[in-house]
Amino acid sequence: MTALFEAKEISVRFGGIRAVDAVSFAVEKGEIFSIIGPNGAGKTTIFNLISRIYNTTEGELIFGGTDITRIPPYKIAGLGIARTFQNIELFANATLLQNLLIGRHCHSTVGYLSQIAFLPSTRRAEIQHREKVEEVIAFLDLQRYRDTLIANLPYGVRKVVELGRALCTEPKLLLLDEPSSGLNVEETEGMGFWIEDIKKDLGITVIMVEHDMALVSQVSDRVMALNYGRVLAMGTPHEVQTHPEVVRAYIGGDIEVEA
Repeated sequence: MTALFEAKEISVRFGGIRAVDAVSFAVEKGEIFSIIGPNGAGKTTIFNLISRIYNTTEGELIFGGTDITRIPPYKIAGLGIARTFQNIELFANATLLQNLLIGRHCHSTVGYLSQIAFLPSTRRAEIQHREKVEEVIAFLDLQRYRDTLIANLPYGVRKVVELGRALCTEPKLLLLDEPSSGLNVEETEGMGFWIEDIKKDLGITVIMVEHDMALVSQVSDRVMALNYGRVLAMGTPHEVQTHPEVVRAYIGGDIEVEA
């Protein structure tokens, strides 16, 4: 298997605090790789480094064999990296369809004047974008909500819509920041099925930050555990959950681990 993404000794400091401390890991193409750890462990900070929201103090980020450590954040989606957020970031007064169409912005190749005049090239591009969005709507079974305002949708559906918007960018690498946050048990189970289908049916590589150990165990090929910005363990979900350092620093006996 080929590594689609690599983090090489990445660190970031905020004042005198090392939020991420010399972390290295590689994610293979077609893998679901989960990052776990207590609050403040550096999980979302790593996502912000990959998304280029933060700059690394040290280390390198490699995506598809290209060094992306210092590229501008606005180029990330165009390279094939998409992200969801723990706190839903959707336009509440726009419809589901309109929110998903925003995900097609990184694929826009039509010039400003062509859009103003609505030339044939613009019309063709709009049709292509709409077709891609409809594919995502069908994939996530969101047809009944197509024209509904986000503000009128249940929270669980909004989480799926945000996932859909990320898929509309046609990513090679999908970053999921706590996809089960705020979901009930049934919704979390459904989210797990979507994540598995994204890997199996769409061939998209996933890096997931998650606290729900049942979801992590359900979907993950490998898991990395962090604490205080450092790697504690890396391996299969069972290996990591039963690792003594992880049990001591994170799980603390609050979670039942199957033999």
